[in-house]
Amino acid sequence: MTDDEREQHVAALRGLLYLACPDSPAIAITVTAEAIAQHTEEVTGTPVPQAAHLNELKRPSIVDPLNLVDADLAGATLAHVDLAYANLKGASLRAADLTGADLTRADLTGADLTGAHLRSAHLRYARLPRLDLSGADLSGADLSGADLSGVTLSGADLTGANLSEGFLEGASLAGADVTDADLTDARLSGARLEHTIGVRLPAGATWDLDTRWPADLALLAAEVSVELRPGVYLLPSDDARDRSGTARP
Repeated sequence: MTDDEREQHVAALRGLLYLACPDSPAIAITVTAEAIAQHTEEVTGTPVPQAAHLNELKRPSIVDPLNLVDADLAGATLAHVDLAYANLKGASLRAADLTGADLTRADLTGADLTGAHLRSAHLRYARLPRLDLSGADLSGADLSGADLSGVTLSGADLTGANLSEGFLEGASLAGADVTDADLTDARLSGARLEHTIGVRLPAGATWDLDTRWPADLALLAAEVSVELRPGVYLLPSDDARDRSGTARP
């Protein structure tokens, strides 16, 4: 096993151990992961002493969520793992593989998702305020109802993503690709969409005078919207979306 393969193996083990034993100290998780990797190489089938108390899997739930506050899950393999309702505040998920993972209603406030793989992840009603998701692969992800206020999505791949009812106030989507994404009923006050690829006027979305539409949609948005209150507007129906063209940067 090469050094790179060993590091990847340890990262994957660390992620699984955090899920199994969220209350264990971070140092214990790390030491155990390294010990398991070492024993795997040296003496196949030999018990790992460090893992003696790390064998009870706890399924996350709304009444008993996983507590992974400030957890180091950098590089962990967490594809299709159930992290619903998990408390991941401040967690490091740099370069973690979260493909298809269930993060429904998870709290990712302050988490580091730099380079994380989130393709087809389930993030319904998840909390991701003010995170830097520049360049993230969120294609096919379900972000419906998610708190994405103030988030940076510059250059992100959001093709086919579900952003319906999402909170995108103050979000920056410069260079992001939202082709075939669903933004129905999204809250877009202050959102920066002027250089976003594939934007269409979403039915039921709200926006304000600080929202920046692509140039070819700005006038249409103003024309078809209904003013809810001074400076706040509603795109009322699918008709508005159907009449809009696809914006290009």
